[in-house]
Amino acid sequence: MEQENFKEFSAILCRWYAAHKRDLPWRGENNPYYVWLSEIILQQTRVSQGLPYYLNFVKAFPTVADLAHAPEEKVLKTWQGLGYYSRARNLQHAAQYITNELKGVFPTTYEGLLALKGVGEYTASAIASISYNQPKAVVDGNVYRVLSRIFDIETPINTSEGVKYFRSLAYQLLDKEKPGEYNQAIMEFGALQCKPQLPDCPSCVMNAKCLAYHRGKVEKLPVKLPKVKIRHRYFHYCVQIDPNGYSLLKKRERKDIWQGLYEFPLWETEVDIPDFECSLLLKGQFPKATQVKKSPKTFLHKLTHQHLHVSFWEIYLPEPIENGQPYEALKGYPVPAIIETYIDSVIEECLNRESAVF
Repeated sequence: MEQENFKEFSAILCRWYAAHKRDLPWRGENNPYYVWLSEIILQQTRVSQGLPYYLNFVKAFPTVADLAHAPEEKVLKTWQGLGYYSRARNLQHAAQYITNELKGVFPTTYEGLLALKGVGEYTASAIASISYNQPKAVVDGNVYRVLSRIFDIETPINTSEGVKYFRSLAYQLLDKEKPGEYNQAIMEFGALQCKPQLPDCPSCVMNAKCLAYHRGKVEKLPVKLPKVKIRHRYFHYCVQIDPNGYSLLKKRERKDIWQGLYEFPLWETEVDIPDFECSLLLKGQFPKATQVKKSPKTFLHKLTHQHLHVSFWEIYLPEPIENGQPYEALKGYPVPAIIETYIDSVIEECLNRESAVF
């Protein structure tokens, strides 16, 4: 596409956006706090999944200062289920920096935004353009897909060469007069029209200009190099249960996934171990246990570079557990989604048993 056609490209996208954009609560808001929240929440998260979290966050922490002063456990509990919990901790760290170091004033420059923990070039560009109308082009997965298809670019998007090339092209195409609207338009176009799978190309407003469409390459773009090898981890949770039906959780302190969240005492192995061997080992670890049995509920939790194979071993003890709590109390702790699912299943099972009695 020639330089003189760049404005036409922008105009087509913005007209499409005006007609098809979703009604989302952070749109139309110039408040950088709301824009920042939405962008962080929607990293690695679909809009349909992230929307209720955004609404809950705004309700729980209506201002930067509210987020800064909140207990970390409340922040993690509000975030629970979104995954990538370092995002939540970085949000609060940045909020504390804004509140304490910047006197509550949100950064107004791209460089200032980049200084916030957890804010990279994409997020800084989004906030700078949407909230402050600064000519900064965003490049996310949607933008990579749209540009690679329309311009038939085969350079892998996960290489330094690809990142540099797409950033340069994105800036050339950016509508410098209304960068915020344009950035939202191209991201929305990628999410709704130029979808990863089975895009409706015949009805697309860009099909006359889309080289991939005319060359039959839509499904082949963008190009991405193979991912790194997946690491497999085997989590055996030791759910200790005393005569009162109480159990206990422990906080994950070390730097790893789910840092700062709570879980049952964990025994992790690097290889899969047969159930009978696990049972023998746990009976040796808990010699006073009256019963050790594996819960039928097991999980495979897939993260970016690792797969977690999760099982729950219920260990019945003859004496009360120190600091033990009922399962209803355990639900108040910030826990990984897998732990919450297990706790909910136990509570539901107990309620079903009680209703059956009556």
